[in-house]
Amino acid sequence: MHAPVLVLNANFEPLNVCDTRRALGLILTGKADLVVNGRGVIRTVSQEIPRPSVIRLESMVQRPRPSVKLTRREIFRRDNYTCQYCGRRSGEMTVDHVLPRHLGGEHVWTNVVTACPACNHQKGGRRLEESGMKLIRFPQEPPSSALYIFGRHLIENADWEPYIRGW
Repeated sequence: MHAPVLVLNANFEPLNVCDTRRALGLILTGKADLVVNGRGVIRTVSQEIPRPSVIRLESMVQRPRPSVKLTRREIFRRDNYTCQYCGRRSGEMTVDHVLPRHLGGEHVWTNVVTACPACNHQKGGRRLEESGMKLIRFPQEPPSSALYIFGRHLIENADWEPYIRGW
């Protein structure tokens, strides 16, 4: 009941990901229609209900274009869990401000990178030039495309791909 379900707007634009329980609630109340059933059925005492993978809302929902929130997890994801100073990959990564905050650096996409603890310690609270270190790739805000936002779910939910590509 906790499997992810892709929620599409009335024009088939990807809006959100919810769990199966929420998706069934939307279908049973008539607020959404089943688009793809790639997971079999849910059996109740009196009926079999298709288990949704993709649903579409009945009415159009107006909302601003989604953007990627600046969080540790999203910084690591953008940088592919790779230290931007030495290129090492590990499960223990930290976030480093390219221009340290105490020197006027802001906590924005273009000033934060993934760093291993050793490189973060080596750089310390200094500027790149002062530390003698170089960035492998300069930081940018990730794209707010549906493929980037919902793409991490495509591994387990390949049937979502036609609805995510192109938005």
